[in-house]
Order: sequence, then structure tokens, then C-alpha cells
Amino acid sequence: MKRLSWIIWTVLTLALSGYLGYTLVAAEDKTEFIVGAPTHGHFQIELACESCHTSPFGGPEILQNACLNCHEQELEAANDSHPVKKFTDPRNADRLEILNAKDCVTCHREHQHEQTMAMGVTLPDDFCFHCHQDVAENRPSHEGMGFETCASAGCHNYHDNRALYEDFLVKHAGKPDMLSETMKLVNDNVTSYLAEHPDVKALIADDADIPTQQVSEQDQTITEHWAATVHAQVGVNCTACHNNEQDEWLPQPKLDVCSNCHQDEWTQFTESHHGMRLSDKVDISLSPMTPAMSRLPFHQEAMDKDLTCSGCHDPHTTDTKFAAVDACMSCHNDEHTNNFTQSKHFALWQQEQQGLVPEGTGVTCATCHMPKYEEGGEVRVMHNQNHNLRPNEKMIRSACMNCHSLEFSIDALADEQLIKSNFIGKPSQHIESIDMAVKRTKQ
Repeated sequence: MKRLSWIIWTVLTLALSGYLGYTLVAAEDKTEFIVGAPTHGHFQIELACESCHTSPFGGPEILQNACLNCHEQELEAANDSHPVKKFTDPRNADRLEILNAKDCVTCHREHQHEQTMAMGVTLPDDFCFHCHQDVAENRPSHEGMGFETCASAGCHNYHDNRALYEDFLVKHAGKPDMLSETMKLVNDNVTSYLAEHPDVKALIADDADIPTQQVSEQDQTITEHWAATVHAQVGVNCTACHNNEQDEWLPQPKLDVCSNCHQDEWTQFTESHHGMRLSDKVDISLSPMTPAMSRLPFHQEAMDKDLTCSGCHDPHTTDTKFAAVDACMSCHNDEHTNNFTQSKHFALWQQEQQGLVPEGTGVTCATCHMPKYEEGGEVRVMHNQNHNLRPNEKMIRSACMNCHSLEFSIDALADEQLIKSNFIGKPSQHIESIDMAVKRTKQ
């Protein structure tokens, strides 16, 4: 009996070892090895383990480098208020003994779902106490405030304080809710492109170079649509997207074909939650993100929709109006999205479509979540939908303050119910950040 038990134990051990070894080395699905649910920011790539765990050898620097590989540029752009160099200063050595703020994983530990809060923070929400427990001595206005409110009351963000710096608060104090002069960036990149490329000839339907044998009745309709697009205006013919490197016709071009001409937009898209599964920083090939994979509420009929460039931009119509509103609303099914059509923002968008207000006056989903910006003399659209989404104060400078005062913007973004209603009404609370900053300058 004892011998039989040993045989059974040996067989089971070998079988289990073989299964785990095969799964670890060869199988695509490594779900068995996930030690805990990943955060909201990383669950899309939870099976691309080696994107973060780049080596089985080495210390904390392995994970630190993996974090910076994706987030370093973002932190630099945000003018990070707690950069690593702050904590390499010997004068802060005593603080590092309490909280090693040089390493991202000190505050952001993955696979710790039960203790993960907003922004993927896994420390108790009063973590500012460790370094700022004496803040009330220099700032009497902070007397009695709980440290758990530092980052939750629209006052401070650990990394990105661009809309909350004291000087910025004072500069924009005392302005009305609606600014008298609003910022309206309008794309006219086609005109500038044609001016820089005078040899480019606008194409018509008869110019379409789709191979004759590929033409179907449906293709004829698509060709007519294409002839009315910006692509045809700037001389981009069918084979520019449909032919591969061997000049062979592909009925379905590769997912990254748009990056041949729109590299910046593709890079931004693959940095977003929509496109991060297609990023070249992910160590394995993943399918495009679909709403069914997400943790947010979506319409049932959209669950299997691939989130690629063509998911929002039909390449044969390039309808940016659809991409700015309908593409979002056809998938997202949350209170904020569903209330958009009842909002003043949407009313302005409708008036713009009817020609009743100047171009750029309307406010769409893209206006706030994919704001326009100027670069190199051109107006561009941010294609990383998450660039200014969390924490939402990041949206103040790039979106809200194009029309609204800083004070109104801070109050509005701190009001969760107002956000859910898609800003129907006014903020129900007032954040005293500007008042406190102004008072301090008068002391």
C-alpha cells in the first residue's frame, strides 16, 4: 500500500510539474500564475507578464524600470511634483526610511486588489502625513484638516499639480464661471498640408486604384465615400492602405496601417486604455481591446467591438463628427455618458452643427477627453483618451479652462454627482483652494 501511494504521488507530481512547466513556458494563457487581480490601469495586459517582470534576476530596479518604460514621459510632461531626484537629496534621507518614495511600487503595488484605491494607490489614503505632518505650523489654514483629504478634495495631486499650484491658483482667482474669451482651436491641417505639398493632386472616385478583380458592388459604394474624404483630398489612394510591403492587395489592412502616416496619433492611442493591448511595449501579441474585456458599463451590442482606429474612424468616410460623439456613446453606458445629450455642452454641439455658433464652440466627448493642442504650428488632437482623465484635475488646464474659470472647474470636478449628470446644474460644494492661496498672499 505504501509503495502504491509513492507511485501515485510521483505520477501526480510529475503531471502537475509538466502542466505548470508547459503553461509557464509555452502556453499563451498564463492566468494560472496571476497572483491577484491587477489594477484598473493594467488589467488589459494582465497576461503580458514580461512587460513588467522583464527579468527573473535583479532587484527592485527591474520593476522600477518597467514602470518608467511606460510612464516616465508622462511624469515629465506633468512636471512631476515628487520626482525621484527630490528623494535622492541627502536632506530627505530620514523621510526615505519611513516611505521609500523613490520606487513606484512603494505606493503602487500590483495584484493587491483588496487594498487598491483610486489611481492604483495601495497605501492608506493619509500617506502624506509621513512627510507633511507639520504642515499646519507653516500653513495655519490647514489646521485640523485630515491627511486623507489632501488628494481627495480637489487640493493636491501627488504627481500632477499643474492646475493646483499656489501661484496658478492666485493668478486665476476671482473670475466668473464662464470666461468672456474662450479658447477655440480649429483643425485646418488639410489646408496647411496642401500648401506644403503643392504637387499633391486631389483624387476623385475614378482615380481609385483598387485592383479590378477586387471590385464588388459594395466596393463601388465605398469608393464613392472615399472620394469625399480627407484621404482623397490629399492624394491617399486605396493601395496606400491596402497594399502590403510586397505590393499585394490586403482586403483587411493591418491594424497598425494608420501609423504609417499618423505615427503620433498611433503612439498616443497605444498609450491609452483603448489601445494599450496593441502597444509595442507589450511583450506578447494581444488582440485589440473590446468592451467585453472592460470593467466599465457598456452597451450589450458593443461588447465584441474591436477598439482600433477604425472603431471610431471609418477609414472610408473619416467622419470626425461621428468619432467625437457617436463613437463614444455607442459603446459607453454609464450615467455621465448617457446624460450628455441633456447637457448644455451637447446643446452647443448641436448649435454648431446647425451653423448657429462659430466652429469650435460646441463641446463633444472628444472636446474634454481628447482635447486639441498646438504643436509645430498645427492643431492636433490628443488620441490618448486617458491622458487627462485621472485624476480629473488634469483636465482643468487642457479642457475646462478653455471656457470656464479655474474656481468653477475645481468645484465642478470635485462634485461626483455633477459629473454623473454630465454637468447639468452647478457645483453643490466649494473647494477653498483659491481662497486659501489668495489669503496667504495677503499675510
